[in-house]
Amino acid sequence: MSITALDGKRFAEMVIQGANHLSANAKMVDALNVFPVPDGDTGTNMNLSMTSGAKEVKNNVQEHIGKVGAALSKGLLMGARGNSGVILSQLFRGFSKAVESKSAISGKDFATALEAGVETAYKAVMKPVEGTILTVAKDSAKKGVQAAQTSNDIIVIMEEVLKEARASLKRTPELLPVLKEVGVVDSGGQGLVFVYEGFLAELKGEKLPDSPSAMPTMNELVSAEHHKSVQGHINTEDIEFGYCTEFMVRFETAKTAKNPFNEGEFRNDLSKYGDSLLVIADEDVVKVHIHSEQPGEVLTYGQRYGNLINMKIENMRQQHSNIVGETHTPLVAERAQDQKEYGIVTVSMGSGIADLFKSIGAHAVIEGGQTMNPSTEDIVKAVKQVNAKKVFILPNNKNIIMAAEQAREVSEEEIYVIPSKTVPQGLSALLAFNPSAEVEANEASMKDALQHVKTGQITFAVRDTQIDGLEIEKDDFMGIAEGKIVVKNKDKGKAAEDLLSKMLDEDSEILTVIYGEDVSEDEVNSLTQFVEENYGDIEIEIHNGQQPLYSFIFSIE
Repeated sequence: MSITALDGKRFAEMVIQGANHLSANAKMVDALNVFPVPDGDTGTNMNLSMTSGAKEVKNNVQEHIGKVGAALSKGLLMGARGNSGVILSQLFRGFSKAVESKSAISGKDFATALEAGVETAYKAVMKPVEGTILTVAKDSAKKGVQAAQTSNDIIVIMEEVLKEARASLKRTPELLPVLKEVGVVDSGGQGLVFVYEGFLAELKGEKLPDSPSAMPTMNELVSAEHHKSVQGHINTEDIEFGYCTEFMVRFETAKTAKNPFNEGEFRNDLSKYGDSLLVIADEDVVKVHIHSEQPGEVLTYGQRYGNLINMKIENMRQQHSNIVGETHTPLVAERAQDQKEYGIVTVSMGSGIADLFKSIGAHAVIEGGQTMNPSTEDIVKAVKQVNAKKVFILPNNKNIIMAAEQAREVSEEEIYVIPSKTVPQGLSALLAFNPSAEVEANEASMKDALQHVKTGQITFAVRDTQIDGLEIEKDDFMGIAEGKIVVKNKDKGKAAEDLLSKMLDEDSEILTVIYGEDVSEDEVNSLTQFVEENYGDIEIEIHNGQQPLYSFIFSIE
């Protein structure tokens, strides 16, 4: 059997089977976690993202592969959850853009489109971390291009792509030290392999089982997603293009247009001005996001095609921060007379924590966090709900920051993402908000607040493991300080005391304890007594967060 032309209907079936195969194995991908905490959600995020894409495809099945690809891209974009889901959406966004004008594609076109997807995904991440889903996608796409040089059979090319994806996945421990320490592989990459297995099976006329594949051995398990964000940490001086520039162009009518719009040419021209380029266009407008050193020149170029609207320029070097795209100095934004000046959208797990955020000023609280990251669409809807001229988003989880940034890029509202990675950081940032201050001052103070709070967490181990010098057994309680497991104990209360002993010091002034749904009143009283007896000068606040999975969340200022 040989396939030398791929149309929209066959590609739609590939997408659907790829999504189904990932869905069948999502729990297995969730289990691939360096940390033995009960919130491994890479599989859940990728599954929900891919399912959203497949649903849009099912509603738009047709012969024209470019139109099916556009449907996939739209569904993935709005359904993307977590870092892994956002990257997956960008892989297929680039793929879809490469085939958008074609009714059917050849083997060479298919391979080239996979490579275009990789380029788009890498641009979506300021400092890509190798040894993740990005690496698996890059290596396999390169192999596909090589295979297309000698064969136009899409089955042959997909076989080579999948073979290399599996090989690249096995190499991930050599690229990330944490993977090698535990002796396992990357979960995001594993999720992509499942998608590609579905693609190949559909091309060959085979049906994969709905039941999960066999679990790999412990030496094959890992997730880099929960150990290190693919965005990583950057220093201010590492930012090559300092101005995050966003604007929209409303096209001139055909009669008055001096420069007819061509999206490919438009994108290529703009790419010369910087990186992290995102161009989304329809018949009436084009939306642009780019990091550039010459924002004025970018705007001048865009103006050739029509009227500039919704302009915003942000100086990314102005603040000292860890996540790309955090510094925002708005230049121009359209105003709606019936909107309030500021809105706050935050993410939380547990009704008690949600109430706490609302009590100090949050306008909308998205239920989510560990085990359930909200999608790009969820965040966009929440932003619209608050109906404000300027909206601050507090993700409160490192795996939600990319989805929040993507929501900012696709939304028409003026959005500022404060990259809070924990609930204590989010609370600290919200307390720093001043409704009477200018947006630049608020953003600066909220981001500065992130640096002045330490986060501790108590949760339980879902499996045996050895990490960071600790021998951890299933059901042990673990103390996590600033993202690193530092203590473990069979007793919940003792684990909490040991963690606080490591985190509290002479500079500590305020300890906030947020206890979860599994904690009794006696356990709270016992911990309070421990703090009062050993750290008498520290002010302690207690809140019932009712959060799942994490018995205690500590905020230390």
